[in-house]
Amino acid sequence: MAEIVLRVRLIGGAQMDVTYDEPASDTDNVIEHIVSTLAHDSGVLHTRHGERLVVLYARGVAAIEVSPRGAVL
Repeated sequence: MAEIVLRVRLIGGAQMDVTYDEPASDTDNVIEHIVSTLAHDSGVLHTRHGERLVVLYARGVAAIEVSPRGAVL
């Protein structure tokens, strides 16, 4: 299972760090899935911030940052 930590910048200027899990072994494929999902106006991504479920809607996301170590939660 690939777990990616994303720093998400929202359209309003706020940012948050979330984790995204997907049952895939290749991190590059997971990143490509995230980008292609959020590229559509109706794209929705289920992520986590600590123990909380955070649903990201593509219309509210301005940018996503992915680093090798991930963001700090």
